[in-house]
This record gives sequence, C-alpha cells and structure tokens, in this order.
Amino acid sequence: MKILFPLLAIIGGIAVAAQSQINGGLGKKTGILESSFISFGIGTLALFFAVLFFGKGNLLAATAVPKWQLLGGLLGALYLTISILVVPKIGVASTFAAVIAGQIVMGAIIDQFGLFGGMRMPIDAKKAVAIFLLFVSLYLFNHK
Repeated sequence: MKILFPLLAIIGGIAVAAQSQINGGLGKKTGILESSFISFGIGTLALFFAVLFFGKGNLLAATAVPKWQLLGGLLGALYLTISILVVPKIGVASTFAAVIAGQIVMGAIIDQFGLFGGMRMPIDAKKAVAIFLLFVSLYLFNHK
C-alpha cells in the first residue's frame, strides 16, 4: 500500500505532462484563453459526472470554508493558461523544469511560514543550497 500513493502521483505527473502538450496544440488552433476555457469545461463536465455517480462529500460545505480556500480554481486556471502559452514556445520538459522549480520554491516558503494552515518547517542551510542548485539545474537544462 505504501507504493500506491507514489505511483498515483507519478501517473498524475504523466497526465499533466501529456495535458500540457495537448492543450498547447489546442491553444495554437483556438487561442490561449479559449483553450483554457475548453480544457476546464471538459474537466468540469467529467468531474460533474464523477461527483454525481461516485461523490460522497458535501458540496454545500464549501459555503462554510474560509473564502481563500476557494482560490484553487483561479490558481489552476492561471497555471493552465500559462502552460498553454509557454509549452509551444519552450517545450514540455523545459516548462516543467521551471514549473517544478516554482513549486519547490513556493512550497519552501509555505513551509517556512506555515502558510495556509500548514505546519512550519523552516528553510535551513541544506534546503537553501538545494534551492540554489535547483536554479543551477534549471539554467543547465535550458542552456543551449
């Protein structure tokens, strides 16, 4: 069972990488914002049926959460739109190298300050060096 969740995360990563190329191609034909809208529309429809047939939660509970917790959809739309813009210009691998760098840096900031209700995990010297090396690798990955 311990291997299941990492495997699911790998499958999610594969799906996101494929999605980026697919949406980048769609964006070339329909437009960047239009492609984001189409992608979110199809995803919303798929989730509607998943919730309808398999959902066990309570959608109305969303009215009782802090409003900032509802920003995930906006952040997802921002990410998707940027991805559609960037992937056709620099490719999937370079895009994801930069995306992962952004995720790790933001994750470290969230951990450092315990943002969004998270546990505080300070950035120590080892993490700071790792972040610096991450940007070195990002440069090497994209340097011709």
